Parts: sequence; C-alpha cells; structure tokens
Amino acid sequence: MRITFLGGTETVTGSRFLLETESTRVLVDCGLFQGYKWLRRRNWQPLPLGIDDVDAVVLTHAHLDHSGFVPVLHKHGYRGPVWAHRATSSLCSILWPDSGRIQEEDAKYFSRHKLSKHENPEPLYDEATAQAALKLLRSVEFSQKFAVGDIEFEMLPAGHLLGAACVIASSGGKRVGFSGDVGRPQDILMKPPQPLPELDMLLLEATYGDRLHNDEEPFEQLAEVVNETAKAGGVLMIPSFSVGRAQLLQHMLVTLMDDKRIPRMPIFLDSPMAIRVSDIYGEFHEHHRLTAEQCQRFEQVIQYTMSVDESKQIGNQAGPYIIIAGSGMATGGRILHHFKHWLQDHRSTVLFAGHQAGGTRGAKMVQGVERIKLHGEWLDVRAKVRNLDGLSGHADYKEIEQWLRASDLKAGTRIQLVHGEPDALEAMRDHLQQTTQFDVDIPDYMSILRF
Repeated sequence: MRITFLGGTETVTGSRFLLETESTRVLVDCGLFQGYKWLRRRNWQPLPLGIDDVDAVVLTHAHLDHSGFVPVLHKHGYRGPVWAHRATSSLCSILWPDSGRIQEEDAKYFSRHKLSKHENPEPLYDEATAQAALKLLRSVEFSQKFAVGDIEFEMLPAGHLLGAACVIASSGGKRVGFSGDVGRPQDILMKPPQPLPELDMLLLEATYGDRLHNDEEPFEQLAEVVNETAKAGGVLMIPSFSVGRAQLLQHMLVTLMDDKRIPRMPIFLDSPMAIRVSDIYGEFHEHHRLTAEQCQRFEQVIQYTMSVDESKQIGNQAGPYIIIAGSGMATGGRILHHFKHWLQDHRSTVLFAGHQAGGTRGAKMVQGVERIKLHGEWLDVRAKVRNLDGLSGHADYKEIEQWLRASDLKAGTRIQLVHGEPDALEAMRDHLQQTTQFDVDIPDYMSILRF
C-alpha cells in the first residue's frame, strides 16, 4: 500500500490522505483547509490526481476540516461513493449546505464592497452544489465492514464527535489505521474511543501534542459564572459551535438547573443549525452518553428560537437569562446581535467555551480588549469576559498515550503524526519516543509513504 499526504500535515486542518494499492485509490477524509490565508489557498489548488481515478472517499467524521471538501470534488465531476458513519452523514447534511451558503454570502459581500482582487469573486462551492454532493453519501455502522476494490474498511468509535470513527483499512496482509480526531476517555458527552486492533501503521492526530487539559471541574466553572451573572441581573451570552459544543452546553445547563446548583431562568438556544444538530444527537443517542430522555429534556427546559423575529424578541426581555448562539469564536452569527444589546452592560457576561483562534473577535475579547468592532461600529466591552476550560473534544498527549497502550499495537508499529501544529507534532513525537516503543515520525505535506 501507499499513502500520499495531501493535507492534515504540519497543520490541524485539510485532512486528506490518498490510500492506494495496485488497483484501488481511496481518499480517506476530504477536508477543507481553514485558518491562515496561505492555508486556505490550498482549497483552490487542483488535487494532484484525476477525479475519475478516485474509487471512493471514506470520512472519519463530519467536521468541515475532515469532510467539507467533498462538494468541491462533486463540482469537478466526482460521482463515486462517499462512505461515512450514519450519524456523520446526517451531520454533513446540515454542515455542507450551510458552508456553501456562507461562501455564497461572503462572495456577494466581497463583490458588493470591492474587497476582492477578483472582479467577480466566487465561492469555493455554493449551497446547491453542497446539496447535490449529499447524494454521494453511503452510510455504514461502526464495525460494519465494506470493500472498495481490494481494500477492506471498518470504522471504530473514536469519541470526539457524534459519528466520529477511526478508519481501519486492510489489503494484501497489511493494515493501516486513520485515527481521525480522538476523543477524551472521560468526556462529558461522548463515549471513550475504542482501542485499536493490531496495525502495521497508524496515522495519529496530535492536536494536543504539547498540551494537557486542566483539572478544573467544568460544571463548577459554569455554575459559578451563571450564578454570578444571575445575581447581578445580567445576561449570560455564550458563543458556541453548533455541532457538539451547543449540545454539551445544553446538557450542562439543564443538569445544573435540575440539581438546583443554578437558579431557574430562561435559556435560549438561538441557532437554527444547533437546533437541527440537537435533533440528530437525540436520534443517535446510543452513540453518546446521554439517554433519549435527557436529549428530550433539552427542549422542555430550553427555548429554541428558529426565526429571526424570535431571535430579535429575546433582546426585549430584561435579565437574567442565558443565550447560546453561534458562532463559537464570535466571528459572525446571531451572537453578534446580542452583543449589541448587552456587551456594554456591566452586569452581563460573555462566556467562551472553546478554543479561540488567533485574530478572531473571540481571541481579542479573551485577551481583554476594551472595544470591538461590530458591523462597522465600535462597541465598548463593559460585560465580563470569561473562558470555560476543559470542554475540548480532543484527547491530550497523555490521554492519547493511554489509548495507544490499551490498544493491540505491537512494539515497532509505525506511527505518522498528523493534525497538529509544528510545535505540537514535535512535542508529541518526543513524548511517544520516550514513553513507548513505537516507531514515530512526522510526514511532510505531499510526501509519499510506501509500506
């Protein structure tokens, strides 16, 4: 077998790995490059292979940096199968069209305000293309084996996100694993990743290769912020990612309220996408830690606001209350409209509940800026700004090591570290070389590995 590293190397995004035998070519993951402009430019470069030469795509999970390039393949003529876990297919049905719609809106904005060097800026793909690409999805269950040419595949639960899988590929007596993103053993929402079988090679994520999660109790942190804001009579605004994080926050808030650790007050989930994703989490409850009843409890306690008019009505109410709204780094979405109402109110709080990438509005607020720009207007930040640690869906380097030790991997197993920034990759390699007997290396972008 041969692997070409088309993405996910020396960065955490753009997951794409071409797996080949003499007769079969499969793309494992098909993700978007995100973040810095020099990385995003790679999304516009042609893949170094003909679309017709790819027999299938296999996805580890639905996050756009692992799945969001599939509509680009469809745009350029790919009509082969895209294999994914059933829950991943359901999440992609929401994420891909939304991504296309946002790109369309951005292209129109850049054109209208002459912000692009191109006379007629175009989206990487539009909503219609994303909808068409959904027809390529072929759903499987965990541990269900399927074949593409002479390669047999199997998906094992990886934790991290609903439907997330480690992909195991076997051919010619060789077996390789693609970790995707690996979840935490004690995650509040997701079950732990399943140990791996014996492998000849493993492509392993290293997102937290140089970091450990802190020991602070997330429920205690959240209760403290809620109680502090409620006592002041303010509004708690929580910018949130729609997939995974919004569902986790709903569970935590409902649990704290039912346990009487925070007072009863209105809670609004003001994100149509997060509402649709919450329904999917309820449908696939057997794949995470919550019961069907717990998922139904969300809707009994939390007010779901789908329409723009419903969203606008929230701001007419006096506090205290809680709003969960997109986006997670405050780069857009309905949370910005709530900022206009409450960001200059010293009684209120903005609580970030995830990583804030450098340069984003969220990162600036966490760093303590006194003013932020919203829709062309500068606003004073008088509300308290807090950060809720400990909710990451990625295992840290010690948790990864424990997972590897619980697996059936033999001494000398080759490990290629992917999905990490350079410092994290180097730290992870050093750690595994000191604590395990695996053969650990870091592949380069566009490098080819035969085994």
